Amino acid sequence: MLGGCGAWPEAGRACSGFLLEYEGFRLVLDLGYGTLPRLLALLGSPVARGLDAVVVTHDHPDHVVDLHGLFRARLYDGAELPRISLYAPEAVLDRVAGLEDADRATAERVFDWRPLPAGPHEVGPFRLESVALPHHVPNAGVRLSADGLVVAYSGDTGPDPALAELGRDADLFIVEATDRGQQQPGGSGPALDLTAREAGEAAAAAGARRLLLTHFWPGNDRERSRADAAAVFPGPVLIADEGTVVALG
Repeated sequence: MLGGCGAWPEAGRACSGFLLEYEGFRLVLDLGYGTLPRLLALLGSPVARGLDAVVVTHDHPDHVVDLHGLFRARLYDGAELPRISLYAPEAVLDRVAGLEDADRATAERVFDWRPLPAGPHEVGPFRLESVALPHHVPNAGVRLSADGLVVAYSGDTGPDPALAELGRDADLFIVEATDRGQQQPGGSGPALDLTAREAGEAAAAAGARRLLLTHFWPGNDRERSRADAAAVFPGPVLIADEGTVVALG
């Protein structure tokens, strides 16, 4: 776990980000605020040598802003390294280029971009499938499978029947649990984020083996979120705390 906060990082924490390692292949899911230093420490490289691919669900800063830091590391000091495969909605590449005050061609000097939701894509040992899920901007839920192993990730989403298929029989289903209602009364309009209970319901409908809650609104009680999800999901409920490692074998 590189980070599990939503919106902005709490002190000592980071926003959305996960490093998945499988048979020597390293893939990152999202790179929000504060995730890049943790990633570089895990890789033991200031230019992320050894990182094979990046998947970004949508272009909100708490999921993408440290992708710009990765871009700079490779552009300035890692030019001899191959381009990094990047699977993301088109707006993500535009976001990186805009932060650099550059055009998309400059971003593509570092990233070999493929659109989401689209595919399926073959990404190293993984088959990457994706589906559009409801959020304030285009968001791609993603499903990675390899040799009987399945990891699914919602990105940010409101309730949607597609979540059940996205996480179907997943070994690990990573689901956002923004749960702003812990601190603020619910507003009007469509629900474009999930509560922890809704995350648990989605994982239960999917028949997932384990649920990993993430994207906690800063200041939320994470143990309360765990309990809310566990009330409707029968399997283990994990929390996306920075530095936590989950073995998927």
